[in-house]
Amino acid sequence: MRRKISRIVLNGMLLLMGLVTLYPFIWMLASSFKKNKEIMAFEQHLLPRVFVADNYINMNAHFNFLRFFANSILIAVVITVFVLYTSTICGFVLSKYRFKGRDILFGFVLCTMMIPWCVTIIPKYSLIRVFGWMDSYKALIIPGMFSGFGIFMMKQHIASLPDELIEAGRIDGADEFFIFHRIIFPMARNGISSIAIFQFLWTWEDFLWPYLVINSKEKQLLAVGLKMFNGQYSTDYGALFAATTISIVPVLLIYLFFQKRFIAGITASAVKG
Repeated sequence: MRRKISRIVLNGMLLLMGLVTLYPFIWMLASSFKKNKEIMAFEQHLLPRVFVADNYINMNAHFNFLRFFANSILIAVVITVFVLYTSTICGFVLSKYRFKGRDILFGFVLCTMMIPWCVTIIPKYSLIRVFGWMDSYKALIIPGMFSGFGIFMMKQHIASLPDELIEAGRIDGADEFFIFHRIIFPMARNGISSIAIFQFLWTWEDFLWPYLVINSKEKQLLAVGLKMFNGQYSTDYGALFAATTISIVPVLLIYLFFQKRFIAGITASAVKG
C-alpha cells in the first residue's frame, strides 16, 4: 500500500513538472494564432478568443524566414553528419586500438569538454580571420566537424562492443576501413542516434558564433534571424511566435526519429571502456 501511494505521488509530481515545462510552449503555440492586440492585452487567456492564421503568412513578409530556415537546416545537417562520422571513427580508434600515447590523446579530448567555450572563442575567431573564412559557411562547418563530447560518448559505446567480431573480420581478410564501415558503424547506431540528437540541437540553437562570423543577411541562420526579427519588428509578436513555433519543428522531428535508440545509446555509452 505504501509503495502504491509513493508511486502515485511520484507520478503526480512528474506530471506537474511536465505541465510546468510544457506550458510556455503551449502558450507560445496558442499565441501564434492570436492577434497582436490580444497578445498585448492586460487580461490574458491561454486560447485565442479570435483564431487567426495570418501570423504564419506575415512572418515571411517581415523577414526572409524561409531563407534563414533553409540555411539552418543545411548547416545543422552537415555539421551533424560530420560529427557523427568523426566521433565514431575516433571512438573506434581510441577504444579498440592499443598504441603509445592513447590515454594522453584521450585526455586532450576530455580537456576540450572542460574548457569553457567563452575562453576558446577569441583564438578561434582570430584563426577564422587569418584563414579568410569570415562571412563563409566554412567558419561554421570546419570548426564544428569534431566534438569532444561525441568522441567521448562513442569511445564508451564502442568499447562495449565485442572484440571477437573485429577479430573475425580480420581473419576473413577484411581491412580496417571495411571493419569500421560494415561492422562497427552499424552496431554503434544507438550511440550515433543519441549524439545526433544532441549535436543537431546544439547546432540549431547556436546563436553567438553565427552572429560573429556571418555578416551577410542572406547567409544568416535562423537563431540570429529571430533575434533580428524581434529587434526590427518588436510589435508583431504574433508573427514572431509563429516563426519561433516553426523553428522548433525540426528539433522535434529529429528527436521523434531517433528516440527509439536514444535511451539505449545513452545507457550503452555509460559503460566503462
